[in-house]
Amino acid sequence: MSGPTIPKGFVVAEFTNYSDASATVERLIEAEIKPQDIAIVGHDPVLVERIRSRLGYGRVALSGIITGFWLGLIFAILIGAGITVSPDGEVGYNPQQFLAVLVVSAGIGMLFNIVRFSISNNKRGFLSSQMPVATRYEVLVPESAAPKAQQALSASNS
Repeated sequence: MSGPTIPKGFVVAEFTNYSDASATVERLIEAEIKPQDIAIVGHDPVLVERIRSRLGYGRVALSGIITGFWLGLIFAILIGAGITVSPDGEVGYNPQQFLAVLVVSAGIGMLFNIVRFSISNNKRGFLSSQMPVATRYEVLVPESAAPKAQQALSASNS
């Protein structure tokens, strides 16, 4: 069995953004061209890094608090923090113990994140996300479906 291959066929449309290409695919499917016969091929891929926010000790500390809180909540529920059972079988609840586990775990999470950020070698001052994007997109159909595809696209443009 071979790996993925680049589809071959007739180029019915070419775009500079993916949303226009996907809208064309929707029109072709509405024209009853089999979806399995349609392909969007992106050419000249580039990696785009979008900057989301500034990164500093405040954001790192807040992230650590939130992570520590959730881990503490899971831990407190698993160990039954604050729940006591007396010898005669009565169940009691002490919410202060439960909250103490949450506060301590949030503090540990904050401390861990701040220390990790302080000693990290990657001292970027921002948060970002990366996404591959193509510079152009072609919508392809098999040669046999090309006339029907062109007719459907020309009818939708008029």
